[in-house]
Amino acid sequence: MAETESTRIEIGFNGGQIMSAIVTAKSADALELAVSGGADATLNLDAEDGRYTVVLSHIVYVKRFAREARVGFES
Repeated sequence: MAETESTRIEIGFNGGQIMSAIVTAKSADALELAVSGGADATLNLDAEDGRYTVVLSHIVYVKRFAREARVGFES
């Protein structure tokens, strides 16, 4: 995957808050790896609109969306 590729993620936190962002594929991969490893730290996510720092121990779930469909016609 090229580093310029991006994907949409959704993160659910303790207490019911939900965050949605478009992040680099590298950040999405790092988030999945950190959450599955049960790390008790923070992680920086490089997103389209800036950088987010999330506390891994507060994450309840992560949803990584499939590639977004393009609306339109191809020639």
